[in-house]
Amino acid sequence: MNRTCCYSRWLATALTVVAAVFSAYAAYVPRDVVWTTQSRNSSESMPCGGCDIGLNVWVEGGDLLFYAQQSGWFDENNTLLKAGRWRLRVDGQPFNGSDFEQRLCLDEGCIYIRGGGIEVRLWVDVEQPVVFVALVTRHTRRAVLSYESWRYRDRPVTKAECQQCSYKWLIPKDCTTFADSIEANGNSLAFTHKNRTETVFDFTVSREHLDAIKDSLYNPIGGLLMKGMMHAPGFQFAGTSKGEYAGTDYQAWNFSCDNLRSSAIIIDLRYLRHHLYEDTMVDGCGTVAPYAFPTIKSSVSRKRSAKWWHQYWQRSWIVTDNKEAATMVRNYELMRYMLGCNARGEWPTKFNGGLFTFDPVYVDSTTAFTPDYRKWGGGTMTAQNQRLVYWPLLKNGDYDVLQPQIDTYRRMLPNAIARTRHYWGHDGASFTEQIENFGLPNPAEYGKHKEGDDLGVERNAWLEYEWDTALEFALMESLGLRDESLELRDEGSGLAAEILRFFDEHYRWQAKKLGAKDLDENGHLIIYPGSACETYKMAYNPSSTIAALRTVAAAVGDTALLSRLPELPLTTTAQGDTCIAPAVAWARVQNTETPQLYPVWPWRIYSVGRPGIDIARNTYWKDPHALAMRSTKGWKQDNIWAACLGLTDEAQRLNLEKLSDGPYRFTAFYDPGFDWAPDHNRGGAGMVGLQEMLLQETPDGQPILFPAWPRQWNCRFRLHTLSGRTIEAAITNGVITTTENQATKTLHR
Repeated sequence: MNRTCCYSRWLATALTVVAAVFSAYAAYVPRDVVWTTQSRNSSESMPCGGCDIGLNVWVEGGDLLFYAQQSGWFDENNTLLKAGRWRLRVDGQPFNGSDFEQRLCLDEGCIYIRGGGIEVRLWVDVEQPVVFVALVTRHTRRAVLSYESWRYRDRPVTKAECQQCSYKWLIPKDCTTFADSIEANGNSLAFTHKNRTETVFDFTVSREHLDAIKDSLYNPIGGLLMKGMMHAPGFQFAGTSKGEYAGTDYQAWNFSCDNLRSSAIIIDLRYLRHHLYEDTMVDGCGTVAPYAFPTIKSSVSRKRSAKWWHQYWQRSWIVTDNKEAATMVRNYELMRYMLGCNARGEWPTKFNGGLFTFDPVYVDSTTAFTPDYRKWGGGTMTAQNQRLVYWPLLKNGDYDVLQPQIDTYRRMLPNAIARTRHYWGHDGASFTEQIENFGLPNPAEYGKHKEGDDLGVERNAWLEYEWDTALEFALMESLGLRDESLELRDEGSGLAAEILRFFDEHYRWQAKKLGAKDLDENGHLIIYPGSACETYKMAYNPSSTIAALRTVAAAVGDTALLSRLPELPLTTTAQGDTCIAPAVAWARVQNTETPQLYPVWPWRIYSVGRPGIDIARNTYWKDPHALAMRSTKGWKQDNIWAACLGLTDEAQRLNLEKLSDGPYRFTAFYDPGFDWAPDHNRGGAGMVGLQEMLLQETPDGQPILFPAWPRQWNCRFRLHTLSGRTIEAAITNGVITTTENQATKTLHR
């Protein structure tokens, strides 16, 4: 009898495992997000997007509203502008009934809104920056479609509001967001915003003492032209009106239709800039201007966009039937959707809200500014935060979504090389924190220099001597180049080589400036003054920098530099435990990062399956600063380190908290944390932590399955290793199975 019971249990487990393995071959279809009540305001909006456009869509008071934002709409102050707000009002208030439904169909990349016999479908074409709004109603109705703009007039930028642009607290006396040019005729609308030739780029160059090389520097915002066009079949322009939303006044251009049965509204967004080498204008998609209004049919766009999104979800997925883990996995998926909305962008998704910011008063009641506002700037990139948005893409296999971020560094590279030569007379590329989209330090964060100061160093207590974040993007480029979908794969940018060259040449130059020798007694670089993140300042041989240089130099095969790098600094606790030290020495602690754990992640010198993991675990558990700074807020990455170190209970606790529901209606819209909402660096850090719980790899590229995943949680996934393999695996009732290249085997942790 006992033998029969054991056999039955074994057979049930085996059948469950086999079913899990074979189900992995079926097409994955993510679950829709469905709301059956209207929203109170724009903070309860639902994201939708594609190509390089994000929409915030919501229904409020019976009206359908949405914002549209395209990556790359930088004005002369480097504020990232929204294109505007659209409103659809239908007589009879059909969305006020009990049959109302708003549905985000992730598998198609679109939003359906239904109610009272009317259906609206919104989506963005995946190949072109074009928004489609398809309307169908069972009964003839009167409707009004409005384009609402707060930039119908020049708007002075206040000192408090100046956080939205690159001036920050150095606000010029006449700082202004200039009015758009808006024209309506028949069933069409055109709106443009043309930057002045004098921009914050010119201010930055002058403030940073680079006027002598100004003409050779890359400037993406001078003369930039942002253009939008709307075509609304069946509607006719009916005049303008004024209104106010969320504390901001606006003007509306209204289009009416007295007998609406159906309409396919098209909104085309472009930004045009001078080509770097020719006297022409090109847009972010590479189209030479002037361009014609898109002729693509909505049926063609709908089909190809749905196909792209379906294929997107086949690249990778995570599925669990565990109730405790379900929210974490769901918000991971919703974050991935928002990142995919910028797959064709020329510019990366910003950490401080991405393409989906909403009216700022709903983030912070003291910021009653226009919808263009976000804290920490539009064209400014805080690289320590930005990297967390892009690391998860590698294990998802979303190399095309990674492309805009890598391309941005490639475009900034010549300026980083030029400033290095200008300031110090040696080679290499110096990228700072708080960097502008043209590759120079943010002018406010650059600080005020006096005679005799090193003009290449930011006079800033947090940012001085912090140059190593760019190495993370260089490593992403190196890893991403293994996929042929990256368009510049065969060209190569020299990004990693130039950043490594900077550290080698600069610190040898610095050592000769301070003393007689350019290397220490062991023939190693002397990294001083350095910075361990923004935290340990005036540091000598910071561990985060050494780990970064070691990992990237090894990835690109720079053996000469590897031979000149010092060992990671270690320290011993009073109890005799060896830990990673933040640096050999430092002058002060400025922030609350934990750079002594960067050798764990992102640099993977210590992790599951690698030697010395006990040293890293000691650091995690016993370093007093690491303990004091532990958190899941914003860009904090303790959840990632716990997973990389195989600390299952700790990783479970921190990642559940990190990817818990945010405070807004769309659950992956996270609170501002240290930055702004929706906080994408919190979401990105949560995605990485979950991935590391499920899949890591040994130094020779062998997968390690479920290294920090609770054995009692059933789960299956398809993810990509950093060495370029696609892994499908499942854990079912504690038994682990995996498939790769149609081969099936059982592995154990």
